[in-house]
Amino acid sequence: MYTYSELKEVVDKALVNLSYNTEAIRLIDPVKYILSVGGKRLRPVMTLIACNLFSDKIDDAILPAAGIEVFHNFSLVHDDIMDQAPVRRGLPTVHQKWNTNQAILSGDVMTFISNECFLQTPANHLLKVFKVFNKTAIEVCVGQQLDMDYEKAVVVRQDEYLRMIELKTAVLLAASLKIGAVIGGGEDKDADLLYEAGRNLGLAFQIQDDLLDVWGDIKSFGKTLGGDIVANKKTFPLVKAMEIASAEQFKQLQEQFSMKDSDEEAKINKVISLYEQLNIKEITETLANEYISKALVLIQKVNVDETRKNELINLASSLIGRNH
Repeated sequence: MYTYSELKEVVDKALVNLSYNTEAIRLIDPVKYILSVGGKRLRPVMTLIACNLFSDKIDDAILPAAGIEVFHNFSLVHDDIMDQAPVRRGLPTVHQKWNTNQAILSGDVMTFISNECFLQTPANHLLKVFKVFNKTAIEVCVGQQLDMDYEKAVVVRQDEYLRMIELKTAVLLAASLKIGAVIGGGEDKDADLLYEAGRNLGLAFQIQDDLLDVWGDIKSFGKTLGGDIVANKKTFPLVKAMEIASAEQFKQLQEQFSMKDSDEEAKINKVISLYEQLNIKEITETLANEYISKALVLIQKVNVDETRKNELINLASSLIGRNH
């Protein structure tokens, strides 16, 4: 059985060795840049872990796993344009380093490079794997659209928010596990259990990310705390706070989140104070833990030897232990 770090090394090597059409180097340079600036490689490693549950031979899953990572990074390039984000992983975003038109075009070509990777799937699994990927790719775009729609909404309900992050974030983790299981020769029932486990992990992952933006350890988190508050982003703490606030608290939250060019520190402190009055940290942690627990129950049901599940269980547990 492979460890996470061993599989990450396999993925990094596969990404470095991808072949490109080099007729227009300017098109490819941003692709190489975004793929070289790090990241945990969570999704492709999950693909390889899922494959390794059922097979000691993971070679057939390496290029499809790389395809998932290329697609994920394409979505980040275009998200950063939409959010006008200047920094990603501590470095300039693609549109900042080049320009918006270049970022759009290089992002576009990444979707097709991703397809090329998936076309290397063994013929007996290709159709099933490509259907899972294509459905997921469309869902990720739907999730991004909902995210943009909700930016303009005064109030977003908890169920609406959870559906949006399920599509934008969770389904790609779910598909990563399912695709790995299919290529590894897992039964349909086990591949579906892993899909559901990945979906729950993805929801926990995003809710945890929302929580860390407010209450994280700045050194470990790697981002400025309160960034979502300053940017007036709809996150789970805000959605939940709006839902359970008194009329007066609701009014104060609305005032803070309609402000532009305000004193950022004062705004963050005021919003956190309202969150603390409403017990939002504990509510958010509890929900994230519920999703992790559901994922672990689903993983236990997968019909392989328990010892083969250790790496996936460790990964699931580590997602919720991320530096609070």
